[in-house]
Amino acid sequence: MDSTAWDERYSGRDLVWSSGPNVFVEEIVGPMSPGRAVDVAGGEGRNAIWLAARGWHATSADFSPAAVERARTMAASRLGAGAGRFRAVVADALQPTPAPVDGGGYDLVLFAYLQIPDAPWRTALGHGVDAALPGGTVLVICHAERNLGEGTGGPQDPAVLHDPDAVIAAGDGLPVSVVSAELRERPVDGADRPALDTVVVFRRLES
Repeated sequence: MDSTAWDERYSGRDLVWSSGPNVFVEEIVGPMSPGRAVDVAGGEGRNAIWLAARGWHATSADFSPAAVERARTMAASRLGAGAGRFRAVVADALQPTPAPVDGGGYDLVLFAYLQIPDAPWRTALGHGVDAALPGGTVLVICHAERNLGEGTGGPQDPAVLHDPDAVIAAGDGLPVSVVSAELRERPVDGADRPALDTVVVFRRLES
């Protein structure tokens, strides 16, 4: 993947994504006890910043230097004394996930709308699972292929859209169990119908 086009998008004045966390991140992660988390392809850092504000030691990893710089700026302005729990790093999702500052692994590995074709997606998921601690959570949220005909918005290329069954299949052979796998409706402002998102929770198996 080439970060140039994304650097251009993230260099604009306006946010590319919303300032708050994804609705499913908030719903699923909200009840969890804080630990160490990484948001793979985290963009401007919205999810990781939200996590850090709630006591997590959160890393936002993205291959766009412009996105990482914006994430650092946003975190500094929003987190105050909690800014030390946040970091943003330049990292490609197709390479091994950066480890926490103090080594080890993550209690939560998040993939939120990493929309890439199946083969590289499997590579990214494998790296994310490798970065998770035994018993840790790997949360996948993405635009579903069914969204093309039944939902609204999102990418229009079916090659980068993944229904729950496809995400489960990508986890075959990895040391994970499936906690839940759902097709969820997500309200979209101004649209006459909701978007359809895939939401899958994996649990990293014990060694």
